[in-house]
Order: sequence, then structure tokens, then C-alpha cells
Amino acid sequence: MPGMIAIIVVVAIVLLILISNIKIVPQANAYVMERFGVYFKTWNQGIHWKVPFIDRISRKISLKEQVVDFEPQSVITRDNVSMQIDTVVYYEVTDPKLYTYGVERPIVAIETLCATTLRNIIGELELDSTLTSRDKINERIREILDEATDAWGIRVKRVELKNILPPREIQVAMEKQMKAERERRAKIIDAEGDKTSQILVAEGHKEAAILRADAVRETKIREAQGEAEAILAVQKAYADALRMLNEAAPTDKVIALKSLEALAQVADGRATKIIIPSEIQSMASLATSLKELVVDGEIDKSAKPNTKQKPVLSEPEIRVEKTPATKIPMQNKSVPQSAQTQIPYNYQ
Repeated sequence: MPGMIAIIVVVAIVLLILISNIKIVPQANAYVMERFGVYFKTWNQGIHWKVPFIDRISRKISLKEQVVDFEPQSVITRDNVSMQIDTVVYYEVTDPKLYTYGVERPIVAIETLCATTLRNIIGELELDSTLTSRDKINERIREILDEATDAWGIRVKRVELKNILPPREIQVAMEKQMKAERERRAKIIDAEGDKTSQILVAEGHKEAAILRADAVRETKIREAQGEAEAILAVQKAYADALRMLNEAAPTDKVIALKSLEALAQVADGRATKIIIPSEIQSMASLATSLKELVVDGEIDKSAKPNTKQKPVLSEPEIRVEKTPATKIPMQNKSVPQSAQTQIPYNYQ
């Protein structure tokens, strides 16, 4: 009976040992195994059995991407400005064996390497370049870290500069500079707006002046065209009248009658000298004889004398001058030559 109990206990202990050496590796994890203290193999996700008292799990490693936020590091720029910069590193383990045996403390090694690399890069830049070149700085740090950590089984995926903290006096100067820059830009924008407004107003005045000038030009052109058409119409009517007159073949008597009518119209004006054709000389001679009769007193005195003698008006001096008349062609018939008479009038 005591022997059976001892056997059962031994079997239970063996079963417990066997069960305890069955290992399950979770997803995105890896176990580094050693046998007799020497690297044996790397277990990935799944069920594995470990030889009791021979195999040992050296390290459990997560294969997920990890984030490490390092403390702010003091750096100095090329223009001797001291500042504090803290970085954030994103990395993942690619080789559990190298990660376990490549470096003693991988995170500390990455932090130290990141700080020295950051100092070297910032030392080549000035303050303004440091503040405006974060992407370039991040990329350079990532390349250097990734190359150095490749032997440790680590791949650095991203490096970000979290904060850049210059000294307080530098911050005040930067704020003043930023304010001055904003004011300058505002003034430039206002000036450009005024310039654009003045240009638009000037262009509006210019277009209005051009339109007014075009309107005046168009008006004058139309007026000139109207006058030209009117002149052409008058000349055409005159030409038609001359043609009809030529076609009618007027006689000398008709021409003399028209001359008398023209003389009557001229006499109604304010002219002091009248030119009449020689055909009317007979009428002028008659007027001269009448004057001589009135002046010399050859009028019949048999008439009854007036008790009150009326004032005698001075007769206009009539002077007849013969001048050659102008020939008017009418259907190959010439108007006979005539002399013109000039009669000056003296109005009192």
C-alpha cells in the first residue's frame, strides 16, 4: 500500500513536469531558447515543448512596433543658441537572437545614439533652420539609427522631434520677429489692395473716356455724313434743275424775265451796289431822265401849287457801267452777251 502511494506521487510529479514544459507562444511574440546555456532556437507563435532541466527560455520578445519617448536633450546650434529637444523613436524587433545577444540594453543604446546624432545634426544648423527643417532632421536621425541598430536586430521606422524649446529670451525675440513679420505682411497686403483699387478705378476712368471719345467721334462722323448727303442732295437737285432747264430750251424773253425777277430780289437787300445786265439799260436811262426832269424843274407847272411844300427826297445816284455778261450754256445755245450795270444806292 505505501508503495502504491509512492508510485502515484511519482507519476503525478512527472505529469506535472511534462505539462509545465508545454509552452504556448502568443501572437506577435518570440521566445529565445537556450540549451545548456547556449542559444538553441527561437520559438514563434504556437505550441512548443521544452525539454525539462535542459532547455531554458532566455528571453521573451515582443515583435510589435514600439514607441520610446526619450527625455529632452540639450543641444547647441551653429549660431550658439542652446535649446532642449526631446525625441520620440518608433522601432520594432526584426531578429530576436540579435536583439538578445547583440547589445546589453538596447533601449539605452538607442537613446544614447539618438542624443549624440541629434547633437551632431543640430550643430550644423542655425536656429531658424532648426525650427523649419524638422522633416529633414527626422529623416537623417532615422537613417543613422536604422543603420546602427541593424546589427542589434532592431529596425527604426520613424523618429520625430517632439518639442524644441529655445531659451526664454529667444522665444521673446522670436515672438517680436513673428509679430513684425505679420505686420509687414498686413501692410503689404493693404498696399497691394490699394494699388489694385487705384488701377481698377483708373481703368474705369480710361474706359469711360474712351467710350465718350468714341461717342463724340461717332456723332461727328454721322453729322458729317448727314451734311455730305445733304450737300449731295442739294447739288443733285441743282444739277437736275439745270438739266431740266437745258432740256426746256428757254428763249431770250424768258431769260430776261428771270433776270428781272432776280433784280427785284437783289434790290430788296441791303447792298449798296447792284449789278444789272445791259438789257435793263433802257430802264436805267428812263430813271436818269426822270431825275433830270425833277432836278431841272422841267415838270409841268400847270399843276396846283401846294400850300405846304413837301421836302424833296434826294434821288439815288444811278451809274450805269457796262460789263460783259457771263455766258450760260443751254443745249448748245449761248445767252447773248450783255453788259452789266452797277447802281450804287445812297440811303439817308
